[in-house]
Amino acid sequence: MHVPPQTDALPDTSSVSFPCPTSARIGVHFNNLMTRTGVLLTNIGTPDEPTPEALARYLRQFLMDEYVLDMPFIKRWLLVNRIIVPRRKHYAAEHYQKIQMEEGSPLLVYTQRFAAGLAGELSEDYVVEIGMRYGNPSIQAGLANLKKTGVDRIVAVPLYPQYTQSSFQTAVVETKKQAQKLGLTDKLKFVDPFYVDPGFIEAWAQIVRDHFETYSADHILFSYHGVPVRHIQQVDNAGYCQNNDACCAQIGSANQNCYRAQCHATSRAVALNLSLKPDEFTTCFQSQFGKDEWIGPSFEDLLVELPKRGIKSIAVACPSFVADCLETLEEIGIRGREEFQEAGGENLTLVPCVNSHPLWVKAAASLVRAAAEQPAAAGAEPANAH
Repeated sequence: MHVPPQTDALPDTSSVSFPCPTSARIGVHFNNLMTRTGVLLTNIGTPDEPTPEALARYLRQFLMDEYVLDMPFIKRWLLVNRIIVPRRKHYAAEHYQKIQMEEGSPLLVYTQRFAAGLAGELSEDYVVEIGMRYGNPSIQAGLANLKKTGVDRIVAVPLYPQYTQSSFQTAVVETKKQAQKLGLTDKLKFVDPFYVDPGFIEAWAQIVRDHFETYSADHILFSYHGVPVRHIQQVDNAGYCQNNDACCAQIGSANQNCYRAQCHATSRAVALNLSLKPDEFTTCFQSQFGKDEWIGPSFEDLLVELPKRGIKSIAVACPSFVADCLETLEEIGIRGREEFQEAGGENLTLVPCVNSHPLWVKAAASLVRAAAEQPAAAGAEPANAH
């Protein structure tokens, strides 16, 4: 498969990184008055250390979230504390140890680099803080730091390109909850899901181009984090969802909040930017667990199916993640490669996430500036979300 070079392609900047301060300052002027804007970057989070003890704390906080495991509290508590955590903490710690960087967990390290780059792009009157949904630094801590600096408004940026309750929505709910406790509700604004934002798409497309300057592949997989089918049905008040490619072929008022449809829209936009043909890429979903029905097709199933179709070399990009993490580096880059080769494939390469790529930094800065001009508490309210 050939990815055509962009005639005005930028030089390879995929290895560019930024220093990692915890916050940085910037601002906007109105009528000669200085307005200080806080920016809160929120991602899922990461354990404090790659140890079973730290994983147990992290998994309990993560899995006790009703937006993640949507079941009655007692059932959820028993499942998490008596079954999942005791069984998974050692197994999960081993996986985190495989990808640990010298500076710490990849998700946190790449988010810190991105925050530093974003602060530099925005200029002097912005203050950028990180607040993870689970683990540290927390959303509460990030908002508290912004309050101490005396910002006039806060733009919260859930770093999830596509909307789903178990990632984007729970981040919004927790941010609003902590903002209310700190008396910041009237200062709060949100960046909406940016799954087809032109700058975000261009950043992904350029990273794929850079990747193909070094690697080759017969096929590209766009792999997104999976969710149970019931999650997308819960926001389908119109009864539109059929959980297939036909109903996800375009975004309209009936499926505007459908995670699966938004993922397909991201794939189509990146593929169009790269001039890929429909048979040169596939959208799929990873990280399924439990006995529920999950949206598909499954990444794991494709690892077995593709070699049978004669596709022996694949590249995998993960556009539901803005920072490389356990799900990309270990699940795809290590385990996925091993499973693909065991199934008869020859080579699987992982396309890096947007991380702190300059094009993504510029795109995110534009999203923040646009949100800053909106009324307080604007954004982040999907029409059909419960």
